[in-house]
Amino acid sequence: MYPPELVKPMREDLTNIGFEELHTGEAVEAAIAKEGTTLVVVNSVCGCAAANARPGAKASLDNNKKPDNLVTVFAGVDREATDKARGFMIPFPPSSPSMALFRNGELVHMLERHHIEGRPAEMIAENLKDAYNEHC
Repeated sequence: MYPPELVKPMREDLTNIGFEELHTGEAVEAAIAKEGTTLVVVNSVCGCAAANARPGAKASLDNNKKPDNLVTVFAGVDREATDKARGFMIPFPPSSPSMALFRNGELVHMLERHHIEGRPAEMIAENLKDAYNEHC
């Protein structure tokens, strides 16, 4: 587990723009079960989360179509919530950071760490915008 003071600014990077932070498996189940589209960001302390994933997720919301619900779990901090979210992302292996778009509880788009690491935030945002335009 990471110290709360270390992850606080990383959490706030998403919660300050409207992402709901989920801490329990039940909260994850309820969020994914919601009608409409839900973006789940598996947040992380790794450098690619700060340089690419979080900025990409934020920039993706500058789009005409966007998810109805924005939620996040924090890998290495909220184990129960992260494990539950990753269970909904099968057949994709666990990775962090990662992002998944669900529509009416069904996984419709996935960005794994290898889609994020080494790619600029703008490219990640465009990938997500394409998914929003198709599924939202």
